[in-house]
Amino acid sequence: MTTTQTPVLTVDDAVLPMLLDVRSREADADALGLVVAISGIADGEFTYSTAFMRTDAVAEDDIVFDDGRLPVIVSAHDEANLKGAVLTKSRNLLKPGLTVDNPNTPSPAISIGMEPGDLSGPLAERVVQVVDEAINPSIDSHGGQAQVVKVEDGVVYIRLAGGCQGCGMANVTLTQGIERTLVELVPEIHKVVDVTDHAQGENPYYS
Repeated sequence: MTTTQTPVLTVDDAVLPMLLDVRSREADADALGLVVAISGIADGEFTYSTAFMRTDAVAEDDIVFDDGRLPVIVSAHDEANLKGAVLTKSRNLLKPGLTVDNPNTPSPAISIGMEPGDLSGPLAERVVQVVDEAINPSIDSHGGQAQVVKVEDGVVYIRLAGGCQGCGMANVTLTQGIERTLVELVPEIHKVVDVTDHAQGENPYYS
């Protein structure tokens, strides 16, 4: 764990009381910090996930900023893409809740609609093999398919197709199935990012 005096991502004072209230309902509230992570890409922008976790259980290279109110935890792999971002209230009346105002955007090299990049080399080839042989046969039973788009700096960029495109459970499939399998079988991989255009498909959950 790396502690820092300068936050990678800050929490707007307008949402801090709500977050502290939610945390206070947990038995180990004082030991919990807020994880903010990049979960995917939609419409050329990052998408995000948040969760509480114990600060004594963070990964060795996670970054923790604690100003005495609420520890904020960011993965080292998300640091550059979350630098200067603010967790705040959504200004979209149709999508109330939390949002991340982020000055950073995905690299055009991994934007939606891109063709698969150069997947040659031992690491990329192992990732593709795991996806083809261990992951796709499993999600194919539900009419889904995963395609490796890019492997870079320990991150795998995945595009979902078939029944997984636009499916409301796609994020669960990604984190609990695909990411967990890849991290377990390919130790160099630390994260999976979804670059699927989920506004398309039979059951779109991005709009």
